[in-house]
Amino acid sequence: MGLFVRVAVDQPMPVLFDYRYALPDAPVVGMLVQVPFGRREVVGLICEIADSSDVPEGKLRAVTARCDGCAPLSEAWIALASFAADYYQRGLGEVALPALPQALRDASRWNRLFAVEPRFRLLPQGRAQLPDALPARAIALRRLADALANEPALALSDARALHPKASVTFDDWLARGWIETVAARVEAPGANGPALPTGAAPLPVLTDEQRDAVAAISGAQGFAPFLLHGVTGSGKTEVYLHALAALLTARPDAQALVLVPEINLTPQFEAAFRARFAALTDSSIVTMHSGLAEGERARNWLAAHTGSARIVLGTRLAILASMPKLAIIVVDEEHDPAYKQQEGLRYSARDLAIYRAKQLDIPVVLGSATPSLETWWQAEQGRYTRLTLTRRAVAEAALPAVKLIDLEEERQRGRASVDGLAGPLIAALKTRVERGEQSLVFLNRRGYAPILSCDACGWVAGCPRCSAYAVLHKPERALRCHHCGWESRIPKSCPDCGNIDIAPMGRGTQRVEETLASVVPGARVLRIDADSTRRKGSAQALFSDVHAGEVDILVGTQMIAKGHDFRRVTLVGVLNADTALFSHDFRASERLFAQLIQVSGRAGRAGLPGEVLIQTRYPRHALYLALSRQDYVGFANSTLAERRDARLPPFVYQAMLRAEGRTLEAALGFLEQAAAAFAPLPGADRVTVYDAVPLTIVKVFNVHRAQLLLESASRAALQASLRAWQPALRSLKGVLRWNVEVDPLDV
Repeated sequence: MGLFVRVAVDQPMPVLFDYRYALPDAPVVGMLVQVPFGRREVVGLICEIADSSDVPEGKLRAVTARCDGCAPLSEAWIALASFAADYYQRGLGEVALPALPQALRDASRWNRLFAVEPRFRLLPQGRAQLPDALPARAIALRRLADALANEPALALSDARALHPKASVTFDDWLARGWIETVAARVEAPGANGPALPTGAAPLPVLTDEQRDAVAAISGAQGFAPFLLHGVTGSGKTEVYLHALAALLTARPDAQALVLVPEINLTPQFEAAFRARFAALTDSSIVTMHSGLAEGERARNWLAAHTGSARIVLGTRLAILASMPKLAIIVVDEEHDPAYKQQEGLRYSARDLAIYRAKQLDIPVVLGSATPSLETWWQAEQGRYTRLTLTRRAVAEAALPAVKLIDLEEERQRGRASVDGLAGPLIAALKTRVERGEQSLVFLNRRGYAPILSCDACGWVAGCPRCSAYAVLHKPERALRCHHCGWESRIPKSCPDCGNIDIAPMGRGTQRVEETLASVVPGARVLRIDADSTRRKGSAQALFSDVHAGEVDILVGTQMIAKGHDFRRVTLVGVLNADTALFSHDFRASERLFAQLIQVSGRAGRAGLPGEVLIQTRYPRHALYLALSRQDYVGFANSTLAERRDARLPPFVYQAMLRAEGRTLEAALGFLEQAAAAFAPLPGADRVTVYDAVPLTIVKVFNVHRAQLLLESASRAALQASLRAWQPALRSLKGVLRWNVEVDPLDV
């Protein structure tokens, strides 16, 4: 009787594929293997082992290779991937394989990835003869010899960093008997990790509220979800550091996972963790995000997988990292929409963090100054333990005063504004520059202007591939589509009527940067947005300039609004926030409130009085009134009451079916067929299916898009119906692509 394995591969099919297994060593569940799939060889994950198969023997193909260098993935990790696949309506292979680094998904790279790197040791004869044998001016050679003398075993890669011809040099020194090769010591997966000593610097004195929070988290037994609700600057990071130190010191083999919403926040967090746990080796604290080079991401993933990484710091993709000794999960800024993946597997890292903590019976900490309403509601119901930090950690630092600049009143009184900047804001900026303090101007719109138009005929520059305007980027002298990447030179005259007086309408960060340079003479103005930080490492360099005090006024988008500890910023100015007040998306007000609280929190963090000036035409709007009082609790409770009355999340559960077609009619037709196929399904009477509608930006890159919303008061009923719906959806034709998103954020 032969042996068979059932393998998950990265294909849009919710099934495992049977293969014959005839390799010398026995298969193990969780092992990566290479298998033939169609005309290709692909990497798959063994999920089951069986003595028989339903597939006829003549049609069964055999496993061709196995990855011996990587320890099998644990049953708990496979269970996590299986839950994500089931809940988000995808195949197991579509979850498990993309969660691995690219180097593991390519069998041709396995040998190179797990090759044992040669190491070299200096022999007594070499220690005596080598220094005198080197030329006096051979600086690189002497540096190499010194490294050999000071290291018990020097890796070839480290040697090449010291001398480009280290390999040839070592061959010569081996022949002379000065050095010898030594076998690399391989750490056993899951071996006891290093102790977790803290750095020599004195620890900050915790406030009473911080101490209570640390004690609650450190004393948690089993699954314990915490909401750490702290005002901006209240020292949530310090709570994380103390809680992790207590837990990981008590359990020498344990691991911790810390999630942050965006890549540009990882350097700041990594620096804080490395400074606190200074005695740990480099591989004991690793980062995981999409900005890493493939090799670095593979090394960091393997460090987590083997247990040698004690702390993993990453963005949403890190929630699916293999961590066999995971003991605590921290989700910082848990409200942030960036935790929701918007392509491929459309998962919520925050929600998976809660599930993973429950699965492993460990604590999970959700930190935010403005928790998502879903999280707040769970805390209100007593399902999460709420830990509150009501004041800033620095004793002399108070929350900034929030003031509203009424643009309509400014106009009626004849007070001039300069290109969208009101007089009071300009005056406040000048005052800060004179004092040597820093200011931050927030505008969540990059580019120079969102529209380039002709006054004579009404022409507006649009993208030929999308139903969207082309954004003017003045420094690059280009029109650019922010949806598909189309780019064109700025026309010298109107393409329709020939009028040369075409002009920008509205403003983006580039235009604000230009205006500030003229209205605040002598100020050092820096812009940080997606355009100014395209090159790798550029964001970190720009933020370093801000922290070093080399910037007077920082202009930026949401990249600068959260998480950053700008010690010298005492003024925050907010432009063009009103547009979100009238969005069709029911979550727009929640996002705007969170965004404004977060950006306001950048001011006054080091003890100097902070001030926030928000330009608006609606100063009596309830959202702004709550913001001026820094009243998140009042805003959250009133918004939840509105959601309850309107039967919106978190009081109902939603899913979205989106379709993309060559025409809008094709996309809408597919959705109408899908709705018809849904109606007769068991339990469909407990689910509301709305009419198919086009997306707000209906065409992107010549593809037309539409969506169908489903809603139910029962999560179980919605999930069961979606699961039963999948075969019918796969049988429908007529569109380029379709996908089901569970718990959509954009409706």
